[in-house]
Amino acid sequence: MDSQDVPKIFVIGGTGAQGMPIVRSLVSDKKYQVKVLTRNASSRRAQELYGLGNVELFEGSLANETTLHNGLRGCYGAFVNIDGFNTGKKAEMFWAIRIYEIALEEGLKFFVYGNHDYALKAGAYNSKYRCGHLDGKGRIGEWILWQNTTNMDRMGAALYTGGPYIDMSISGATMMSPTIEDGIVTWRIPVGDVAVPFVALQDCGYYVRWMFDNPRRASGIDLRTAIAHISFHEMAAAFERVTGHPAQYIEMSMDDYWALYRDIANLPAAYNADPNDASTMSTRDNFTGFWNFCKDDLMKREYAILDEIHPNRIKTAEQWFRIEEANGQASGKGSLWDRVQPENITEVLKRGEDGGKGTL
Repeated sequence: MDSQDVPKIFVIGGTGAQGMPIVRSLVSDKKYQVKVLTRNASSRRAQELYGLGNVELFEGSLANETTLHNGLRGCYGAFVNIDGFNTGKKAEMFWAIRIYEIALEEGLKFFVYGNHDYALKAGAYNSKYRCGHLDGKGRIGEWILWQNTTNMDRMGAALYTGGPYIDMSISGATMMSPTIEDGIVTWRIPVGDVAVPFVALQDCGYYVRWMFDNPRRASGIDLRTAIAHISFHEMAAAFERVTGHPAQYIEMSMDDYWALYRDIANLPAAYNADPNDASTMSTRDNFTGFWNFCKDDLMKREYAILDEIHPNRIKTAEQWFRIEEANGQASGKGSLWDRVQPENITEVLKRGEDGGKGTL
């Protein structure tokens, strides 16, 4: 097939934790070309994607309409996952709307939006569930599906809704990073015994690829994905079974949890948001809403559709840990036990590489 006949997908967020496996899946068999918007085409992540083949790096900022027109022009589809922790929710919401509108103007045929649960709405608009990094995406996701009811003949649209990455449970610099206490891998989280729908990053690519492969079926849907609802007690037990090393979950009150994070609690949750803007949420307020949303079991998933779409998906914490153990050993990263040691633990989120100081 001539390269000009291969559908091209414009990807925003391609160098992020979720975007990397999605780009890999899209170009895995060369059925698609991918055009990745990046602020720095020479960065490690951008160059890793470029090395996959069928990947074009398009340097620029998403907060620029000329860049967006030039990036989207000539593409068949788009996958858009804006990092709200970078932009702040106000900028994220504005630019998500404009990207959708420009995609329509440029004649794209299919649009997939990287979405999150609308926590505040799911919690009947009780402010205890207000969570900027969820609500910003959730509001726009609903708007896109509403737009799709009248625009679907021009451009189909769908939502890919993820959740907290299980990968963050063995990563540094997250709100659920493990510690080692008296030789025991420990998670201290304020959710009690409630199970949380964790997502495996390696499965994200499969689901988004399915959407582009099946645009007629996917158009208009909100595909809410997860491995399973997993409690932190289950996670600790699974880690023990896989590694042979002790692990534990210690339930905490919200106040005790924030005592652990006192150094960042009052900082803006989004590092490019204006701290003097009344709409900017602090890290404490943002993640208090997130943990309340999890603790009250408001994050729903329908696993039957996920089994149908992805029969070989990861379905348990133990299965995921075993895959990670094998992959770590094969790649030279070491065992899971080695990887969670303070001197070895790495960061899965791109924010660490940006130093929390990225730009739009």
